[in-house]
Amino acid sequence: MEWNHSGIKMLVSTREAQIMRDNNITVNLPKNKEDHPVAMLVQIASRFQSSIYMTEGNRRVNAKSIMGMMALGLDNGTELYVSAEGEDEEAAITAISDYLLGEAI
Repeated sequence: MEWNHSGIKMLVSTREAQIMRDNNITVNLPKNKEDHPVAMLVQIASRFQSSIYMTEGNRRVNAKSIMGMMALGLDNGTELYVSAEGEDEEAAITAISDYLLGEAI
């Protein structure tokens, strides 16, 4: 939104503060030797504009980073904390959660 005050044009953000979405997940991917779960997860995360992070213990990585996700790994039974912040955060958390729980393969 623009407004004019004493001849000075000002830009004022009208975007509402966003609330970060998050979810705790226990990885439960079907076993298939041909699948590449880390690459698939990075592809899913990259579809979204939101910033998406995955945390295991004290390790926090960008879910859109193949190298970071490879370092984190996606072994079944692993407890992960997933967080997203941005315009499509809810859709991002849902898509990633569904994938990690084996519901969207």
